[in-house]
Amino acid sequence: MKKLITATLFIFSTLSACSGDATYTLYRNSVTDPLMRLHVATFDAIDGVGYNQGNCQIAQELFQNQEGVTTKFWCEKRRFTK
Repeated sequence: MKKLITATLFIFSTLSACSGDATYTLYRNSVTDPLMRLHVATFDAIDGVGYNQGNCQIAQELFQNQEGVTTKFWCEKRRFTK
């Protein structure tokens, strides 16, 4: 019974990771159009929300803080959409 519960929990945790609930996406705008929303990266590791959110925020800060960068970068909690 214990093995069945463990296997069930593993399957559900894997499926929830696949569903995109833990996915973060990094976007940026354009120098010529501040309302434009351009995909930069998707963070969807199986390690969960905290891991993906943290990595997205680190990437956002690294891109944003480069000298001379005038575009804006931001993270959204979902898979890439146009």
